[in-house]
Amino acid sequence: MRPLRNPRPLGSESPVTAATKGAKGPEIVILRLLAGLGAGQSPVTITSREIGERAGTSQQAADRHLVALAKRGLINRQLAARRQRITLAPPAMELLRVEYEQYRRIFEGPGRLAFEGEVASGLGEGRYYLSQPGYVLQFTERLGYTPYPGTLNVRVSATERDRLDAARHWKGIRIDGFQAAGRTFGGATCFVARLGTHPCHWIVPDRTHHTDVAEFIAPEFLREGLPAKDGDKVSVTIEEV
Repeated sequence: MRPLRNPRPLGSESPVTAATKGAKGPEIVILRLLAGLGAGQSPVTITSREIGERAGTSQQAADRHLVALAKRGLINRQLAARRQRITLAPPAMELLRVEYEQYRRIFEGPGRLAFEGEVASGLGEGRYYLSQPGYVLQFTERLGYTPYPGTLNVRVSATERDRLDAARHWKGIRIDGFQAAGRTFGGATCFVARLGTHPCHWIVPDRTHHTDVAEFIAPEFLREGLPAKDGDKVSVTIEEV
């Protein structure tokens, strides 16, 4: 398990949240416009006037929004004599993905993801973190069980990784961060899951980086319950609450 410990003070924000906090409606419209032009993959050459016309605002307003987006690290902007080259930064794509997931849930209902992965070894730190009283109490109250002290890691393919990244923005069960023994332990989100026929939860620490490994917790020792060893294939189902 990757550490849930969070070196940032409680109440501070992740880089994505800090960058996107306060993004206004017109700015989100501009981000959607730029994404539609392909700025999420490669630079788009365009003028502020063209952006204003497409976004239904003035050139001056469009330029102000672009300046604000650049200051927050949501876009990269290279100015030229008449035009500018703009690319969307990763936090902007995260913001748009969150917005997409909100609309998806409205029109399609809770998400469900099924795939096959490969059991893999972790860093061996799960026992320590999952045994912390601050986590154990919340797991027991919010998940309905005390997890076995350790996670089962499942490695996914590059294609499934994209789907897994999208699922991180689903509605899940919150596990709050806390402080203990002079340390700060970060929060996480848990999602209802199933490995084969075994009920469990997919756990996503707040500060985790996008990775090809998903971590699962359960009341049982999943390696024995499945049973499974490194390299074995396992079917995975994750659901939004």
